[in-house]
Amino acid sequence: MIPTEHITGLVLAGGRGSRMGGVDKGLQNYNGLPLALNAVLRLGPQVGALMLNANRNLGAYEAMGVPVWPDPLPDHPGPLAGFMAGLEQCETPYLVTVPCDSPRFPTDLVARLAMALSAADAEIAMVATPEDGRVQVQPVFCLMKAELMESLVRFIQGGQRRIDRWTAQHRCVEVLFDDAGAFVNANTLDELQRVQGA
Repeated sequence: MIPTEHITGLVLAGGRGSRMGGVDKGLQNYNGLPLALNAVLRLGPQVGALMLNANRNLGAYEAMGVPVWPDPLPDHPGPLAGFMAGLEQCETPYLVTVPCDSPRFPTDLVARLAMALSAADAEIAMVATPEDGRVQVQPVFCLMKAELMESLVRFIQGGQRRIDRWTAQHRCVEVLFDDAGAFVNANTLDELQRVQGA
């Protein structure tokens, strides 16, 4: 089993928020807290260290009490840039990522990913959920070995951006979580309202 102190948590809040009209998604209100702070409080007890990836309003994110790292690449090219920011700063053997816009992810998320990663001798463990009779992988909920940094840098420098293409290059294990609702994300302001009411 991987000790908790060997895992750094990274909250991904660096997106453009384009489906929310360009607002900074991580700062939107969820039950009285900014989405990103909700994720920090939920992930914190599950990991040994914690940081945030954000590209705007850095002062507001820094006020959440954890280190904040912007994308190391211009133009906010997506979650892999956030992964890269986290891996560059990660001082533990493992990094786990969660998006800021899925406020109800499980409180045993990291423990279950870590157990599966160890059992499968994998390099990456990702959440999978049941959806319409099939399994849907949720790759932004991802536990990875920090040593994958070089692989990710090569991949991104090669002009690639898709998470699934990068993870396919490594030994991956999918971890099935039966409660798909725990991973519902709020891409629009309407969806955020619905998640709050649920």
